[in-house]
Amino acid sequence: MAQQGSGGNVLAAICSLFIPGLGQLVQGRILPALLFFVFASIFWGLSWLIFPIAFAAITHLWAIIDAARFSSGNNL
Repeated sequence: MAQQGSGGNVLAAICSLFIPGLGQLVQGRILPALLFFVFASIFWGLSWLIFPIAFAAITHLWAIIDAARFSSGNNL
């Protein structure tokens, strides 16, 4: 996979902008994609009832930043 800031990560970040977790799915990271999608969906869906909308916005933004900063190299 490409390094941070590459075209692949930019595309992944744009995908996550529309649907949280989609960028991680494009990068082949199934578990983070599922987790971002589920949590963002719950927070957005219940933001009018239980959770402040800030939780949903932060989760969505976190998914975008995570997709943009992903590096597949083993950075130990």
